[in-house]
Amino acid sequence: MMTPHRIAVLGLGRMGEAIAKRLAAQDWDVVGWTRSGRASGTVRTPGDPNEAVAQADLVLLALFDGPACRQVLDDVRDSLRADTIVLNTSTIAPAEAAELARRLGPFYVHAPVLGSVPAVAAGALRILAAADHHTLDAARPVLETLGTVRRVDDACTAAALKLVANNSLAGAVLALRDSLRQADALGLPRTQTLDVLELGPLGGLVTRKRGFLLGEPPATTAQFTIAALAKDMALLATASDTPLRSAAGLAGIPADLQADIAVAATAPAVEDAVLEPLRAYVRGHASGDPAHFREAFLPTAHVEGIRDGAFVSWRLDEYCALFTGRPAPDEPARTRRVDTVDVHGTVATATMTLSHGADTFTDVFLLVRADDGWRIANKAYHRHA
Repeated sequence: MMTPHRIAVLGLGRMGEAIAKRLAAQDWDVVGWTRSGRASGTVRTPGDPNEAVAQADLVLLALFDGPACRQVLDDVRDSLRADTIVLNTSTIAPAEAAELARRLGPFYVHAPVLGSVPAVAAGALRILAAADHHTLDAARPVLETLGTVRRVDDACTAAALKLVANNSLAGAVLALRDSLRQADALGLPRTQTLDVLELGPLGGLVTRKRGFLLGEPPATTAQFTIAALAKDMALLATASDTPLRSAAGLAGIPADLQADIAVAATAPAVEDAVLEPLRAYVRGHASGDPAHFREAFLPTAHVEGIRDGAFVSWRLDEYCALFTGRPAPDEPARTRRVDTVDVHGTVATATMTLSHGADTFTDVFLLVRADDGWRIANKAYHRHA
């Protein structure tokens, strides 16, 4: 199989434009196309994707998600030559990658990339490539123009590994957010806090985003957005059938779709109004006074869980009747901790851990914003054995 000479880059967003620019600068014959119709400042961009791929030896996809990949490939399918290599750098679900590999056969290369726009410009991407040996050998000169190639067994595995890698980034961003919130609460200077965080495991992220974290206007447009990272985490949670706190944490950030991932680290903490019903709930447990629970819950609320081996569902009056109006004898030794709060417009979810003597409970709350403020609509609990 011959090394490709003409390359069509379909998708000229941040990464696609950077890839087209890098390839053109390294003397590849590159043509581009974008669904938005926006002209590239780097390569020729015909308005019809079929024109872009008709003479291409290799078609490189740099699209936002799986549905976009399917739609674009369906549109150009009749214009692809039988031996045209389709090289897909897009981040999509493992099942979507496997389906594209099945549909396109031995000339499909699934090659998600680790790294953003600066890594493209430097030819320093790390590329997870899955393909037939002969096809990968033919595509390798193009891939090695962009970075270092790591071959993996199949398209499904390559897609899954990319999502897991992005999950580590999401975790780092949210860990940085939590560290900055705690530092702010302690009154620590932001510059000094960042100096120390740069010494630890978050150092690389802090260094890259330091100006943004200090409130300086960004020197360039976003290299990787909240929308893209949240999309990837939702794909991973679905593919693994495992809930991800990072997915919920990112989804709750009120950011513009083009906002850089560092906005997650500077997003304001949950407003006090959301926390107030949880504080009233804690006061109810601490004092034994059910009036605090009536302040915390909506009148229609239910409390549900397993008690003595049987499912119980208490109305608010029934739940309040369990309390005597006096603190528990061991109240000084009891602790309660809010673990998570995720706000989604007019609804929120929260979890809390309660250590009550020999018993530990996990409480899960659904909160709503009512006319008189935030209230708990329902609570479910788990008593740890």
